[in-house]
Amino acid sequence: MSNELSGRRVLVVEDEVIVSWALEDMLAELGCAVVGPAARVDQALAIIEAETVDAAVLDVNLNGEKSYRVADALAARGVPFVFSTGYNRDSLEKDYLRFPMLQKPYKRATLSDALGTLLTPGIRSMSAKKDGVAVWDAKRLRIATDAAGVALWSWNVDTDEISMDERAHGLWGVPNGPVTFEDLSARIHPEDLDKVRNAFAETRDIQGAYDVDFRILQGADIRWISARGRGDDQGIVGRSMFGVFLDVTERKSAEEAREILANEMGHRVKNLFTVASALTEISARSTGTTQEMSRDLTQRLGALSRAHDLVRPIFGRPKNAALLGDLLAALFAPYVDEKLTGARVSIAVPELLVGEASTTTLALIVHELATNSIKYGALSKASGTIDVSCIADESEVTMTWKEQGGPGVSAPKGPAGFGSELINRSISGQLGGSIAFDWPPEGAIVTLRMNKSRLGA
Repeated sequence: MSNELSGRRVLVVEDEVIVSWALEDMLAELGCAVVGPAARVDQALAIIEAETVDAAVLDVNLNGEKSYRVADALAARGVPFVFSTGYNRDSLEKDYLRFPMLQKPYKRATLSDALGTLLTPGIRSMSAKKDGVAVWDAKRLRIATDAAGVALWSWNVDTDEISMDERAHGLWGVPNGPVTFEDLSARIHPEDLDKVRNAFAETRDIQGAYDVDFRILQGADIRWISARGRGDDQGIVGRSMFGVFLDVTERKSAEEAREILANEMGHRVKNLFTVASALTEISARSTGTTQEMSRDLTQRLGALSRAHDLVRPIFGRPKNAALLGDLLAALFAPYVDEKLTGARVSIAVPELLVGEASTTTLALIVHELATNSIKYGALSKASGTIDVSCIADESEVTMTWKEQGGPGVSAPKGPAGFGSELINRSISGQLGGSIAFDWPPEGAIVTLRMNKSRLGA
């Protein structure tokens, strides 16, 4: 393990989940503390504002958007970084050719060498004085904390009075002037109040730095706050303690999304076996010989592959919006068996364009619904059918999925599964809409409402 890398906080900016996980494993083996990861430009910028970062590994292309704004933000803060890309250096814009680059795929030793060069003591050190004048005077420290989004506080242990700077007052939504812990308690999420109260009480006795993350309420919104301070003699002056508040809402949201994605990965691996089994059974019903079955199954898997290519174009090709009807046809192709039962899926939609950023989300939703139909609904029986229709106005697109001819259905009991949670998050967060389920005995009815402008983005 390199001494230069041990304990260093390295920001990971990567939109491919598997690549991100592999990179995190490499960094952990090198002794680094992983910050993030971030999959989008806005997520990365929010983390840079809220977190302390020693270095960063920055993917050039993030979901179709270049990461140069992230590079600029890191450079402005003096944080060294290395670009990561599967293309050659000529693919970088001219202004960014001077920065180091890792060629994918890379190994741990290559990553270690790149980060070691960035973080070698002395290369990027900053003098404490310049021309005999202290660099870090109060004014310049204030500039630095403002740039980092850091809010300052001090706590008088004896009087319980908390003094905060203007940024901290704005973060908590309380008027300027001294406050007490009880004043702030009214804004702490009820589920976190005891945890925060105990953490503050324990600072009277503990030695060394401490931190606690908790939620606060801002009207109907919830924000995550990280309170950090010091409780030993270095941080106590006249029985007062000093620390900072950081808004870590984006980081917590990213962590939550990552956990859901990890669970969903496991869920989808199981679904792949279900889909493969169902496709095999469909092929077996509609063919008479092993050769015919092999050819039929290969065609169905090929259709599934073409659908994947349609909804996730290869990077570097021109961006083309897809017609909603074509997209749905490609997504449904692997699941239907027209030779045996006729048209099992009916699609009647207007000529709406689905943009590159929305195709993957819509494909994820359709795949989840189709998989559930194969397992429990209309597609689990040879006589089952699905009717997909759609209407649109100037601002909203409403798509209705109606199943018939399958086994009797009823509303599911218990908490929603990973797939259902992912559908809800996808349609609300990325398509600006909602999803509703009805459960008449003859078959499920699903109504998806989507923001028209987001669908076309």
